[in-house]
Amino acid sequence: MGDLPHRRRFLECMGWAGTGLVWTASGGIMSSITLGQAQAGTSRGVQPFSFLQVSDSHIGFAKDPNPDARATFREAVAKIKTLPVKPAFILHTGDITQLSKDQEFDDADQILKEAGLTVFHVPGEHDMLDEGNGAAFLARYGKDALGDGWYSFDHNGVHFVALVNVKALKAGGMGSLGAAQLSWLRDDLAGRASSTPIVVFTHIPMWTVYADWGWGTDDAAQALAHLKRFGSVTVLNGHIHQVIQKVEGAVAFHTARSTAFPQPAPGQGPAPGPLKVPAGDLRAALGVRTVSLVRGDQPLAVVDASLAA
Repeated sequence: MGDLPHRRRFLECMGWAGTGLVWTASGGIMSSITLGQAQAGTSRGVQPFSFLQVSDSHIGFAKDPNPDARATFREAVAKIKTLPVKPAFILHTGDITQLSKDQEFDDADQILKEAGLTVFHVPGEHDMLDEGNGAAFLARYGKDALGDGWYSFDHNGVHFVALVNVKALKAGGMGSLGAAQLSWLRDDLAGRASSTPIVVFTHIPMWTVYADWGWGTDDAAQALAHLKRFGSVTVLNGHIHQVIQKVEGAVAFHTARSTAFPQPAPGQGPAPGPLKVPAGDLRAALGVRTVSLVRGDQPLAVVDASLAA
């Protein structure tokens, strides 16, 4: 690990029609570049492999501010298809559908199929609304998973962990992992060297963004206790439809935007939900964020630019 670069760079891009994150791993360091940079073939340093994160496609949503979430999801996938270097896979961090209907899942699968990439899923609460309380999701995406859909896999020396924190979620309530999943996580990580880069992906944030809206996971601290010995941990989630980052020691938390609609900033309104904006202002509501994490005592450098600029 002595030849690792001195910089970890996290960049995120979201077009007005949807978001896509191109994550890369180099020498054990997780980083990402914007879709625009990837399409142009420009990036920093060697990229042994890359992967994508998409989230909260809400297929079936057809209200303000987005009358057709399918169309915006298609545009995000169309951008993925133009990447000159093919990513290894896609992580979808939940709320694939709006109402857990078979047709919504079918449409989401057909749209994502156009990307030509393997997709790893975790459920959002909107994917657990069927009569079987998530049975439809598990039948499609959880055949090789454990419990309510948790699993892990390795790729090029990086260990990926899919966690489920939306089972039996109550309106406005915090996410929860539960004892069985926490026990599995402990065992899953037990034999791995502390130098192994870890990527955790789940739907609800693994830190409390805003408790009054249930934007957090009530037993996340127990999961993070199993992760604290690792030198590089990246936690990715969706759910809140906006970009917020937090760093605690070697753990970097990244929330993601939706491909369907924005939500209000934490506490900025009576409740979470689709943020209605005039059609002409939608581009300004979504945009680009570049975040650089420099090892040492320097703070995060964050630069935001709306697509209307």
